[in-house]
Amino acid sequence: MGTKQEKQEMGGVKDPCRITLDAGETVIVTGAAGFIGAFLCKRLLEETEATVIGLDNLNDYYDVRLKEERLRMVAAAPGASRRFRFVRGDIADDAVVSSLVKEVSPTVFVNLAAQAGVRYSIDHPRSYLDANLIGFFNVLEACRHSDIRHLVFASSSSVYGLNSKVPYAVEDKTDRPVSLYASTKKANELMAHAYANLYRLPCTGLRFFTVYGPMGRPDMAYFTFTNKIVAGDPIQIYNMGNMKRDFTYVDDIVTGVMAIMRRPAPAGADDVPCAVYNIGNSHPEDLLGFVETLERVLMEEGVAAAPTAHELLPMQPGDVYQTYADVSALERDFGLKPRTSLEDGLRSFVRWYGRYYHVKA
Repeated sequence: MGTKQEKQEMGGVKDPCRITLDAGETVIVTGAAGFIGAFLCKRLLEETEATVIGLDNLNDYYDVRLKEERLRMVAAAPGASRRFRFVRGDIADDAVVSSLVKEVSPTVFVNLAAQAGVRYSIDHPRSYLDANLIGFFNVLEACRHSDIRHLVFASSSSVYGLNSKVPYAVEDKTDRPVSLYASTKKANELMAHAYANLYRLPCTGLRFFTVYGPMGRPDMAYFTFTNKIVAGDPIQIYNMGNMKRDFTYVDDIVTGVMAIMRRPAPAGADDVPCAVYNIGNSHPEDLLGFVETLERVLMEEGVAAAPTAHELLPMQPGDVYQTYADVSALERDFGLKPRTSLEDGLRSFVRWYGRYYHVKA
């Protein structure tokens, strides 16, 4: 069990700052019906003795039935009947967040709730202000008035924007975003730093790089590609196929979150207990090669009958040519580096997809 590992000494010296997540401790996870949030709740129930409170508004940005399926997965985890509670609510509602924090007195707060999607932000900007700015402000306020030991929150690789230097390092400038979504995530990092400085609230931001896997978000490219390949419809590939993405399997993401949430951010060189990490595969894949691998796995698993046509189109507004994570800080501080190969990760996704949608070529 993870709790035994948590009690081990680090480097021969017990770390007094380490959070054990033993019985009697509570973790709040917002976005608990979301892709990463649900798998995190499941892992917390499997590997710790902590009580897990999941908060989500179950909005209809994509099919709510998939969110409900994730919650069923969490409810089936060991100990869920005793240690998991789901609360339907919106982090943009200050009363919901503040009352929940007061009621359960969490040890750790993991904020994964957000309005996601780069392209959606072009036509629906206000929803990003409500969820990503007002919602995160409510989280910060609730946490600073509590005895919480660590706030962990989702940022995004999108913050790197027009940065042409690769791989992206956390020290790189992130002041040229290409979407409102990216701007809100950068704002979250700045807001967290201010609260860490003013109120000594330990905060850690996680820049996720193109997370994929079973039960993933249907608006992500790999999912929409799969839908069209299975249906035999042509797929659209932007920037004439000249794009690279650092795809990261969901289990590797959750492993990183689990390790980071247990160790509150120490005061850095500026004496502020706030840190940011990249969590990516650190191996960008050529998009055309990615599609070829996906098509092959779909056929090998009997989910698709044949490849489909590719339509090469110009770059979409808000997109960037390449994402590529420098994860050296994650390796240095936690000994972690995502390990799942693209083919293994896609095969897990394809097998789930075939079962969930009852698809057989």
